[in-house]
Amino acid sequence: MKNLLKILFAVVLFGALFTTSCKKDDVEPDPVEENENFATLKTYLTGNSMDLSDVLGSGATSFITTASNVYTINTDADPNNDFYIIDIRESVHFTTSHIENSVNSTLADILTTADGHDNIAVLCYTGQTACYAVTALRLSGFPTAKAIKWGMSGWSGTNGTDKWTDNVGDAGTNSSNWAAAPGDLGTITNYGDPVLNTSATDGPSILKEQVTKLLDDGFGAAAVTNASVLDKPSDYYINNFWMAEDVEEYGNIKTAVRVKPLTLAGDEYKNYNPAAKAVTYCWTGQTSALVTAYMRIVGYNAFTLKFGANGLVHTVLNSHKWTAASGASDLPLISK
Repeated sequence: MKNLLKILFAVVLFGALFTTSCKKDDVEPDPVEENENFATLKTYLTGNSMDLSDVLGSGATSFITTASNVYTINTDADPNNDFYIIDIRESVHFTTSHIENSVNSTLADILTTADGHDNIAVLCYTGQTACYAVTALRLSGFPTAKAIKWGMSGWSGTNGTDKWTDNVGDAGTNSSNWAAAPGDLGTITNYGDPVLNTSATDGPSILKEQVTKLLDDGFGAAAVTNASVLDKPSDYYINNFWMAEDVEEYGNIKTAVRVKPLTLAGDEYKNYNPAAKAVTYCWTGQTSALVTAYMRIVGYNAFTLKFGANGLVHTVLNSHKWTAASGASDLPLISK
């Protein structure tokens, strides 16, 4: 009799556990794959001509233009081709002097300021924050937006507007953490996909959420100095965004790798380390600002090295080199 009772108790207990388990399965959603949001965003971007290579553009579609080109177009006989210039410098500096017919905006509000306009050109102090902003614009319905090269330093460069000259130098060649020409790049590693945590789940909404976060965080959150990186390169994953022959000519920051081209469709992004502070450096900090903004949007802890090679190997640069004589255009400004 005792054995029979034990058997009946076991049957009832098993039934209760089975019923509870079924109810739990009915109400709990399927687990979300770790990289599902990244995969969704990648598919959306590559399917809508918004891969990094599309955002960078080339030739007439390039993300950057010169101050002289903007001035020429805005002063020709055709008002229909004029650039809508958004100046994202601080309001006090805009009030002191600005380009005729330009409008002032914060970085955070640039999408609102751009709304309803085409042929946008963005101006900042050095061109770097403008390139960061252009990434957000080009991914938000303004695919022809451009940054003005060298910023206000390139448009004018006089009366205190030159913010480049004091920031160029040879911090790289003067550092023990610089690998002299022909360079000594690190080995490329496949790190897989980044983990992208968003509340949105469809492509357009994920992109919008990430762009908003990028602009709210600001350029300062994504910029590092050459002193910080050269002091201890091992604290960073470093990408030299030059051509191979340029590394051979100038050298590189020790431990850096070279990932270029860098696209989603070609899977080169997998060579970026999603677990590290990923720093990109280029010639002027302008291209790397755009690359950094893009990589942040798709889920990386990315940073741009301010002033690029101009702060690392300025003396020996044969191109992409800032000098007040060649960079500053001294174009007209509206002054207070």
